[in-house]
Amino acid sequence: MARLRHKVTEAPPPPTRGVKASTFKRLLDTAMTLIQHDGHIPSVAEVAVRSAVSRATAYRYFSSRSALITAIVDGSLGPVRANASDNASGRERVRELFVRTFPRFKEFEPQLRAAAQLSLEQGALERAGLLEEEPYRRGHRIRILAHAIAPLAPELPPAVRDRLHRALSIVYGIEPYIILKDIWGLPDREVEGIALWMADALIDAALRDARALAGRPRPVRKTARR
Repeated sequence: MARLRHKVTEAPPPPTRGVKASTFKRLLDTAMTLIQHDGHIPSVAEVAVRSAVSRATAYRYFSSRSALITAIVDGSLGPVRANASDNASGRERVRELFVRTFPRFKEFEPQLRAAAQLSLEQGALERAGLLEEEPYRRGHRIRILAHAIAPLAPELPPAVRDRLHRALSIVYGIEPYIILKDIWGLPDREVEGIALWMADALIDAALRDARALAGRPRPVRKTARR
């Protein structure tokens, strides 16, 4: 199965009780509100000021914008990431995943756009050698999609399965929203419908490729002349 080449940024573990838990929640709620209404990714210092929390305290919870945005995305998509389907059909697992996730893309669209924005911004700075903060590394969808397509493994050669896995990672995410809403002006329901259609088409293509490979005659080995 395909693997990510870099380590995915993990969300800082939230405290479970007491003042620490309430402070963590206040900071996170403030950050989500700032993104929702102000349309930008706040710094940890800005979140601290808006939350009436000292900067030193805020940085103990979120060491960087990357840690902050990771916690925001985790709070937005946590139920989806934690869910595991027991459906025996890979196609149906993929459909279930899309149907379950896209309403959360709609609900938390500004926050998920902010995550994509931060990744692009840091990527450009990193390539230029100018990145001065911990990079935000995305990639949780790899594990999520791996579980969804797992039942298809017996039908797909590894190379075909890896190609399907990677192709679905383009369709499953905030990216279809950005393209189909910003460029085409489509409503949420149509965005979801097109994403599902693409996912089905990719699965069909992978199965066709697998059947074609299965029917291909094996190459004849040349024996050395004596």
